[in-house]
Amino acid sequence: MSNLKTLISIVGPTAIGKTALAIELANHFQTEIISADSRQFYKEMEIGTAKPTQTELAAAKHHFINSHSVNQLFSTGDFEIEGLKVLDEIFKTHDLAIMVGGSGLYVNALINGLDEMPEIDLAVRDQLNNLFKTEGISPIREQLAKHDPEYYAKVDQQNPQRMIRGLEVFLSTGQKLSSMLSATKKERPFNIIKIGLNIERATLYNRINSRVDKMMHDGLVEEVKSLTEFRSYNALNTVGYSEIFDYLDQKLSIEEAVSNIKQNTRRFAKRQLTWFRRDEEIRWFEPNQQQVVIKYIESVMK
Repeated sequence: MSNLKTLISIVGPTAIGKTALAIELANHFQTEIISADSRQFYKEMEIGTAKPTQTELAAAKHHFINSHSVNQLFSTGDFEIEGLKVLDEIFKTHDLAIMVGGSGLYVNALINGLDEMPEIDLAVRDQLNNLFKTEGISPIREQLAKHDPEYYAKVDQQNPQRMIRGLEVFLSTGQKLSSMLSATKKERPFNIIKIGLNIERATLYNRINSRVDKMMHDGLVEEVKSLTEFRSYNALNTVGYSEIFDYLDQKLSIEEAVSNIKQNTRRFAKRQLTWFRRDEEIRWFEPNQQQVVIKYIESVMK
């Protein structure tokens, strides 16, 4: 491998153990971590996003955790620009940096870059936001599936912001967002080593269920209550938050809400794996193979 700087990208489904591996690598290689988890940017969302603990944050320097407020829009394009700036800074004093996260669009933005996005007709955006407020996600989901099935297949379907984004691009321009997501990779002035974590499905699902139970124990209901004034923001229309809002609205019992969070998180994990498995450059490991991963990285960097 050339003497360029190196970015190690760690991906995989939620609850798999990406944070633990990232910290282990950051300590081993004496470097810093960029988080590519689209909900951990938001400082108001703590419990439901399974952020690294204070101890974990203290163990290695993290970027893009608690960096924004839920009422700020922080798009994939913003992340590409800001992330490259942070990488520049890290590379001034380190040969290697680590990116970790399960948000495929954000990981892709930093690694491959995004195409220039077209101007959106703001009237279309308002119309879709109003449709979502009055009728929920179903009509948006149906239209997106019809107009841009490729984007629909890979988007997080629990995330209204992403679905509205796909639909507003089509309705504003007549072009599919899926055809604009960089077909041509931008050249990056650093090497990239891609690490994926996966584990037998039953074990992963047990981890997810345990994590949700822990969130409930840690006070997820209170956290969601405290965010009621922000509930119309897209960051809050996501797994773990929307189900608790349904409970607070008395649409679900607490048991049903918890069961739905577990089920929706398992579905989300499945979609994450489908997304990441398409990238043939990812080398897959199990979460407990931390030393094996280190050896692999060192062998590639020789």
